[in-house]
Amino acid sequence: VYTHKDRMPVFDVPEGHTDASWLRHQVAEGLKWRFPEGVPDGYEERCDYELGVIEGKGFPSYFLITADLIQHAREVGILVGPGRGSAAGALVAYALGITNLDPIPQKLLFERFLNPERMSMPDIDIDFDDRRRGEMIRYATDKYGADRVAQVITFGTIKTKAAIKDSARVHYGQPGYSIADRISKALPPPIMAKDIPLSGIVDSKHERYAEAAEVRTLVETDEECKTIFDTARGLEGLIRNAGVHACAVIMSSEPLTDAIPVWQRDDGSIITGWDYPSCEAIGLLKMDFLGLRNLTVIGDALENIKANRGEEIDLDRLGFDDPESYKLLGRGDTLGVFQLDGGAMRDLLRRMLPTGFEDIIAVLALYRPGPMGMNAHNDYADRKNNRQQIKPIHPQLEEPLREILSETYGLIVYQEQIMQIAQKVAGYTMGRADTLRRAMGKKKKEVLEKEYEGFEEGMKSSPLVEGGFSPEAVKALWDTILPFAGYAFNKSHAAAYGLIAYWTAYLKSNYTAEYMAALLTSVGDNKDKSAIYLSECRRLGIKVLPPDVNESALRFAAVGGDIRFGLGAVRNVGANVVESIIKTREEKGKYSSFTEFLDKSELVACNKRVIESLIKAGAFDSMGHTRLSMIQVHEDAVEAVVPLKRQEAMGQFDLFGSFGADDGDAAEAAPSSSPLAHLKFGEEEYPRKQLLAYEREMLGLYVSAHPLDGAERILRKHAPKPIAALLADPPKEGEVVISGLLTSLERRVNKKGEPWAICTVEDMDAALEVLFFAKAYSMFAADLVEDNAVLVKGRVNWREDKMSVFGGGLVPLDLSEIGNGGEEPPLVLLAAAEKVDQAVVSELKSTLLAHKGDTPVHLKLVGKNQTVFALYDYPVKVSSMLIGELKGIPGITANT
Repeated sequence: VYTHKDRMPVFDVPEGHTDASWLRHQVAEGLKWRFPEGVPDGYEERCDYELGVIEGKGFPSYFLITADLIQHAREVGILVGPGRGSAAGALVAYALGITNLDPIPQKLLFERFLNPERMSMPDIDIDFDDRRRGEMIRYATDKYGADRVAQVITFGTIKTKAAIKDSARVHYGQPGYSIADRISKALPPPIMAKDIPLSGIVDSKHERYAEAAEVRTLVETDEECKTIFDTARGLEGLIRNAGVHACAVIMSSEPLTDAIPVWQRDDGSIITGWDYPSCEAIGLLKMDFLGLRNLTVIGDALENIKANRGEEIDLDRLGFDDPESYKLLGRGDTLGVFQLDGGAMRDLLRRMLPTGFEDIIAVLALYRPGPMGMNAHNDYADRKNNRQQIKPIHPQLEEPLREILSETYGLIVYQEQIMQIAQKVAGYTMGRADTLRRAMGKKKKEVLEKEYEGFEEGMKSSPLVEGGFSPEAVKALWDTILPFAGYAFNKSHAAAYGLIAYWTAYLKSNYTAEYMAALLTSVGDNKDKSAIYLSECRRLGIKVLPPDVNESALRFAAVGGDIRFGLGAVRNVGANVVESIIKTREEKGKYSSFTEFLDKSELVACNKRVIESLIKAGAFDSMGHTRLSMIQVHEDAVEAVVPLKRQEAMGQFDLFGSFGADDGDAAEAAPSSSPLAHLKFGEEEYPRKQLLAYEREMLGLYVSAHPLDGAERILRKHAPKPIAALLADPPKEGEVVISGLLTSLERRVNKKGEPWAICTVEDMDAALEVLFFAKAYSMFAADLVEDNAVLVKGRVNWREDKMSVFGGGLVPLDLSEIGNGGEEPPLVLLAAAEKVDQAVVSELKSTLLAHKGDTPVHLKLVGKNQTVFALYDYPVKVSSMLIGELKGIPGITANT
């Protein structure tokens, strides 16, 4: 049963074909599809070589099955990623539509994916639109047999801290938890969410042994700790529970029950009883069906573009030469762009100033701990922009390596470059070069010594240099390659994901509102991310409009250059209700009034809770009534129409409602005979504060306005960074200062009976949790009042990847003049008289016009005589971006 045999699923091919001949036919057709104007020279030869390797390995069925899955996805409108991993280097995969990036112009290597000297199975992971990944698993199950396809089991093991806690509980019961806590706190900090293994604490060869001195001392000096530790070592690594792998699917040519145990879960799904390495070891095929959220975003953006502009974008035919995309990248304006939206990444893009697709590939490969530790990312940026000279590894190697290293300015960035170097200067085959690359990456001394002998021999006998390369050149190249091999990145993967990055940059730069609407939809369940993207919309000058029953779709949608909230984002309003509202709107026309909405709508939408939520969210604001007046009548209105709606749903109607009248008479009679004719709407409205509070309750965010409108400059004066900017590029430790409203407050009592509090501080765009423990709470309790504007200073804390602040200082802010009839203090600009000329005036004027708002601007001309000008025609919205732009104008300073 454990013996490996060929269990590859069989692909049905037309009569007269084998799987190998049908694959060749499909590849030939695919090349014609990819290149309608003629297949370029060399492509058919490269495909022929690749097919020879694929056939020799016995993998034609694998490629046919993968191509079939992706073709089905395209046919049913499921967006598929352009490729993932080393498969992007296969021209056969590109011809079959498995990948979407031509490997030839990008110099991607097939041998990095598959070669005659590599024994492992090929591994093509497929990215699908996250929302529709399940459909693809169902398709595979239906086509290849429910008894031959299953998702894969995973085993959760007992980790370091859990082992300590379990051991303590068994030995000492409840008191053991405090001992376990002492041991856990003495552990070195986790790296990438992984604790040091218990064996590593006492193993002097472990790389983190020196960091574990504190916990080691505790175990050696405390008998209870030693007992717990010794037992925990036996528990660590044991299987605790079973789950389902996030993306792996096992496929077989025979019923799975003939090969492995299977397990039916409580929800009825069938999963394998073995993990996927065990399944692969006996010849079963493992495929990864991955859901990628960014593909969902791209798909939604394309739909938004079609709905808003009537344009259809074909990503398959999109070139790499869009100037606006590279301008966006060069500005570092990449919040929401795939894999390029971190703060440090945006700084690197500004330094690099990308001008071509090869720069996107490079930045994805270089922005990793290894290359950054060697400063390779900055070296690339500086060499690209002529700030650093390109130095050859050795004078003898300058010419031979020029073609391989020219695209990366003399730096080794990709694994493929190591393979190409070994092939060119040491005479390696590509298969052997791949073996060398893997050996270098593992850094096993005895293996490396053996590889160096072959490498040295090949270089010394190279025909590229008369008499071969010198020992100095060999050593210089080896010493350069060796550290790079440990972190050089797979170019095929970087190029494939670089394509998604380019697509998202293209959409953001050319279809900004549509793309931002898609982004907001994708993070609808994440308040922090939503706040960050809403802040980005405001920065870009895009208005985010409240939901509207006549305009909104289910999700966020672009309306001209603005974005309209989706009805699905309103609390208590389900997708079925939204579907009904939109369907009624399309069939019977837009709603002209609140009462007409209730008259026209189906029963499912005529629900008191739904109507109340829509009113509070502002979805009926276009009807001409105040929200308060609609809230006052909505219960009576719903009660009046629901009986009639129920009768309609049952097929009944009022026989006498229009008896004896023609259609025109009935139409005229309808309004007065409507069960809603008696409704009276008042003119009163909620106070602004209450109106916004309801809006936030229903949408999770302030949308139409904000309680802090007009106070931005005061907030920035005390806290330089908005909360959204802090969350976009969060610090790992240290002190931060934030300002905003206390929007929620929860008081608690600790074990000593001392009060403390958890509160939320929220500014214009985002919110952050702040904890005031007993000592701090005793000092600031009087000012911890909901809706108070405060300045908070505290220490950054991380728990389960969520950032909060331990409050250490609090100062209440006086915003009484803002929004209460008091005139907002002006933004005062200081201008050095000797530097003010026509160019400065023109730049200042355009900057102020680009940031229109309600804050008055005064210009103080500083020279022998100080003169103050009130710039009545140029009120602004004060923001960090405006202040930054003003600083860039010669002689102008913002007096904040």
